[in-house]
Amino acid sequence: MNIERDLIISILKLTKSGPISFEVVSKDAKLPLSITKNLLKKLQNNGLIYLRNKVIDANSLKRLKLAVHAVQLGADLERVSSFLDWKEFENIAAVAFERNGYTVNKNLRFRHAGRRWEVDIVGCKKPIVVCADCKHWHHGMYPSAIRRIVEEQVERTSALAKSLPELADKIECASWGRVELVPAVLSLVTARFKFYNNVPIVPVLQLQDFLSQLPAYVDSLKHFSKKT
Repeated sequence: MNIERDLIISILKLTKSGPISFEVVSKDAKLPLSITKNLLKKLQNNGLIYLRNKVIDANSLKRLKLAVHAVQLGADLERVSSFLDWKEFENIAAVAFERNGYTVNKNLRFRHAGRRWEVDIVGCKKPIVVCADCKHWHHGMYPSAIRRIVEEQVERTSALAKSLPELADKIECASWGRVELVPAVLSLVTARFKFYNNVPIVPVLQLQDFLSQLPAYVDSLKHFSKKT
């Protein structure tokens, strides 16, 4: 039994709607108040929660960090993921893009070849456009499932490339002279593969580092070059 892991799961479950009393968390985790207090102080010292006046608060970034920490302590990834709103996931990814100088479009919808398409996040920093899919991920995922996820994202990115420059009213890069579109898959934690068929699979908390290094090796990744 890992009491810290169990406490974190309770925090994730109970802070989905906002701050919560630590007594409520203690009861949910089935832990004595004294042990709960000590563990909460440890989590606060590690920058994973805010603790003020017996109330626990965790913003989207801290909730993601808590989720990753819970998985590192042995929690089931599927269970942990169920406590996260995927808007939180997308919002944290958007912040990472913006901190690296990208403009961001979330849930970009468009039509191409008689189909409707949607890309979770499109980050634009001339001439690079990252088309990211935010994905539930679990340990032991079969290569066939990983291949399907990657191929679907490659297909979306290809459709977006072929739709430029007609999307000038929706996305900044449509008016650029040259565009390099890179498909990517974002996960909560490190996946079985870092790349699959030259498509990066990036843990969301490592996204900022990935983006800072991307210009140096974009040519080695799967990408679509387009003159608009």
